[in-house]
Amino acid sequence: MLWGTVGVATQALYNMSAANALSIGFFRLALSVPALWLVWQLMPRPGGQRARQYSLRPRNRRDWLIVLLLGGSMGLYQVCYFAAISRLGVTVAVLITLCLAPVVVALLAAPLLREPLTGRVAAALVGALLGTALLVGGGRTSLARPGDLAGVLLAMSAAASYAVVTLCSRALAGRYHPLQPITLGFAVGALGLLPFTLAAGLVLSYPPAGWLLLLHLGLVPTALAYILFLRGLRHVPAGVASIITLLESLTSALLAWLLFGEWLSPLSLLGAFLLIAAMLLLLRR
Repeated sequence: MLWGTVGVATQALYNMSAANALSIGFFRLALSVPALWLVWQLMPRPGGQRARQYSLRPRNRRDWLIVLLLGGSMGLYQVCYFAAISRLGVTVAVLITLCLAPVVVALLAAPLLREPLTGRVAAALVGALLGTALLVGGGRTSLARPGDLAGVLLAMSAAASYAVVTLCSRALAGRYHPLQPITLGFAVGALGLLPFTLAAGLVLSYPPAGWLLLLHLGLVPTALAYILFLRGLRHVPAGVASIITLLESLTSALLAWLLFGEWLSPLSLLGAFLLIAAMLLLLRR
């Protein structure tokens, strides 16, 4: 649900500055890293000792590769997602990215993480995907642009990148504190995103309210949200987690309705109902 505040904050930044999508994406990752590092340093250590498990460094080569893959995928997700929006428009890009990602996770979680796709999870996946499609696309077809193959491939790449982030997070969740992989991973992602941002033009001029919104993006829907996400992945399979994160679209739509007066059509409301029903199905033991 915290991720659902990204759209509202980004729209507000566009309204008050000349910000571009890559600059916002870069600051989102870059501002989260020092905050995560500071929280890590202030965490109490048993007996005041800095044991090996409290080091930010991964414990072996395999975990190093997973962290680097997590960070690279985060940076690639920002590039592909924002580029897809510029080519396809918001509606089509969001539909492809949000709906394809949990499908990829559900299909890959079984062979990679040995998490079977049960009948209940499959039913929740279908309901959540249909709900997201109705919520994002219902009554908003005017926002869609004629798509091209490059735009569709970019949106699919964004979905695949997001799926890789989820799978990598799940692979590390049981053996590391949530702060460990994301602090390093987000640093890698910010560094990987920097060349693309500089090429597109890094925007540094914001009013005070704009910098506060950038801090919000870095601290709340990035640092805090991913800490909660990785902590949750200790107890929830990756496929289920990817379905639950579709609540991002519901939160974003409700905030846009409350703050910007964006209209929710009957189809959008039906999509919201299906999303909530899918979440209740997942929570039911």
